[in-house]
Amino acid sequence: MAKARALVKRRKAVVNIRKITRTMQLIATARFQKTMTRAQATRPYAEKITELVQELSAAGEQIRHPLLAENPAAERSALLVVTSNRGLCGGYNSSLLRLAEEQLRAAEAAGHSADLSVLGKKGVAYFRFLKREMARAVTDLPDMPAFSDSEPFAEDFMARYAAGQYAAVHVIYMRFVSVARQVPTCIRLLPVRPEQRETETAPAAAGVAQYDFSPGPVELLAELLPVTVKVRLFQCLTDAAVSEQVARMVAMKAATDAADEMNKLLTRQYNRARQSQITNELLDILGGAEALQ
Repeated sequence: MAKARALVKRRKAVVNIRKITRTMQLIATARFQKTMTRAQATRPYAEKITELVQELSAAGEQIRHPLLAENPAAERSALLVVTSNRGLCGGYNSSLLRLAEEQLRAAEAAGHSADLSVLGKKGVAYFRFLKREMARAVTDLPDMPAFSDSEPFAEDFMARYAAGQYAAVHVIYMRFVSVARQVPTCIRLLPVRPEQRETETAPAAAGVAQYDFSPGPVELLAELLPVTVKVRLFQCLTDAAVSEQVARMVAMKAATDAADEMNKLLTRQYNRARQSQITNELLDILGGAEALQ
């Protein structure tokens, strides 16, 4: 049985670790509330602008736009992977990176070389370890990304796609469904498919009335399509931020509970070791007293 002094040191270390994990759990909970508020505030706007683009695309006119057209001659595609800057969030990053590898292998099997862009220190470190070339590696994205943080990426992807450099642009991120469920998701950002919703939006109601648009659908789509791409990418980043905080909150709670169980186990072992030590001391005293008689 371990000595009582060694058990005291181990128990003290476990208590200190428990304080750290408990503090990190509370911080993640506070950040989750803020990111959740932002995600809920932006989601209705993203849903409505997607719905408006769908109505415009179904207006009955032959609409042509670079962001709607396919680029079959392009030999490259783009993949944006959104990971976290910090660890201690369970399997959050590993599930995203597995999906990214699957998407890269699928692109290579289809004959397209993929330009890989990675957001987050964990993803950048992972692909550097694999010695995979990255077109863009960003490690300074804030924990609560603003629209101005995602807009340059969307503009760059739209410019390259409109120029015919990419056959498609995909985004891999952790989609927030609920506190108990977050799903690693790959969406196609470009080309835009207004007739098919790739994000979670409310289903269109049957028998929607026909509208008269002024200016016409073509002019409106020319303005709305770039905005739609930017908003969808921003929604991906906000969902990823919420999911990261949830994953860290759950992981730190599990670590805190494990520290509590370890502390109880070490306390029982210490009590037994101390009891054994006291018994041995009493036996030594009694033995000495018998020897003096």
